[in-house]
Amino acid sequence: MDNRIFSSNGRLRRFRHVVILISGCLLLAACSVTHSAELPAATAVPTPTETRMKADLPDLGLAPEFKNDTWLNTDAPIRLAALRGKVVLLEFWTFACINCQRTTPWIKQWHEQYAGDDFAVVTIHYPEFSFERDIDNVANALQENGITYPVAIDNERLTWDAYGQRYWPTTYLIDKNGRIRYVHIGEFTRGSDKEAVAAIEALLAEGIP
Repeated sequence: MDNRIFSSNGRLRRFRHVVILISGCLLLAACSVTHSAELPAATAVPTPTETRMKADLPDLGLAPEFKNDTWLNTDAPIRLAALRGKVVLLEFWTFACINCQRTTPWIKQWHEQYAGDDFAVVTIHYPEFSFERDIDNVANALQENGITYPVAIDNERLTWDAYGQRYWPTTYLIDKNGRIRYVHIGEFTRGSDKEAVAAIEALLAEGIP
């Protein structure tokens, strides 16, 4: 038999092997590209963030600081700046005012219900009549009415004027950032009390930015 046939067959077999090897490499490369394309791009895991609630109440501006040095039912003068992080119910009143007397049970109730790490009641006593200027008379009124929350004596109308006050009683709600968010003039009734409670609870639930 012609040796050229064997030589030709040998080259043919080597050519087939080369073709098979190249085809295999191309197939592997194609698979590699395909799988890479199928892999989703890496994304950062989102960091949980605190959900902060915002009460649906107007922002009426920064509450003025308390300016009084004489206080009852507390060992030292209270400053609003020291109450940041708390919802503060602030009432302006005078003990002989009939509307104030009718408001006191509501203030006492909310003090008992909500007082804690995030709520405080503070009242400012500004007198209408001369006998209401006597601190002993104010102290007796507190005892008679079972008032235990702090009361500032504002005979010089310092805090009264700082808030632009005109009426007894007036109740403010100050949020945890020291901003006025609610004002009620006059005594509370069955109805307006629910509005006040809703405002208190909304501000208590509100986060601090």
